[in-house]
Amino acid sequence: MKYPVKIAQQVATSEWQLTVPDLPGCTTSGKSIDDVLIRAQDSIADHLAILSEYGESIPHASAIDGFINGQPQVNVVWAVVDFDIVPYLGKSHKINVTLPELLIKKIDDRVSKSEKYKTRSGFIANACIVELNK
Repeated sequence: MKYPVKIAQQVATSEWQLTVPDLPGCTTSGKSIDDVLIRAQDSIADHLAILSEYGESIPHASAIDGFINGQPQVNVVWAVVDFDIVPYLGKSHKINVTLPELLIKKIDDRVSKSEKYKTRSGFIANACIVELNK
């Protein structure tokens, strides 16, 4: 899922603070924009782990345009962090799915050429999440 993030420079400390508006309370800070973007992965993972532990739904990502109001903001950068939410959706269950052979070959070809997808099931789960978020 691609979560919009707001990165703001703190005037008093010169540090950068990253917040994930779709995940209230999910923040991190660091010395540079690169630093907070790297830390964002751990911050989001920790936040989603807590939600998952308490049986809460994983919030959908909003469009970044909804957060940018057209007003220039001093010392603020907006970005998008791509994060795999599948591990936080609960226990996996094996199901039987019937698909056409050509479609399976196309899926397997995509999975073998991409670092994003580790398995056929992961690819299908991601495609389902994208479709359900529409």
